[in-house]
Amino acid sequence: MTAKNMSITALVCGIVGIAGSFIPYVDYIAPLAAIAGIVFGALALKRIKNGEDTDSKTLALVGFILGIVSTAFSVLMLACALCAVCGLAVLAGAAGSF
Repeated sequence: MTAKNMSITALVCGIVGIAGSFIPYVDYIAPLAAIAGIVFGALALKRIKNGEDTDSKTLALVGFILGIVSTAFSVLMLACALCAVCGLAVLAGAAGSF
């Protein structure tokens, strides 16, 4: 796989990770695409640094950054969902004690 193909794959995975974070039930799978974007972006940047294909550096960098942002957003959304579930459990417990 060439650096250009890895860069394009990183960009697509990063976009899928970001877009999938806002779609219900797909947001559970979106972090996998985001992590793939990070991995492919890092590998492409390493190959570009070694001088393989310098034209696709921007694609690799954007894919890498989108992967990181999507992963962070997914972790934040998971924390919010856990807080909501815990809050509901506390409310359900308090309502049952009356």
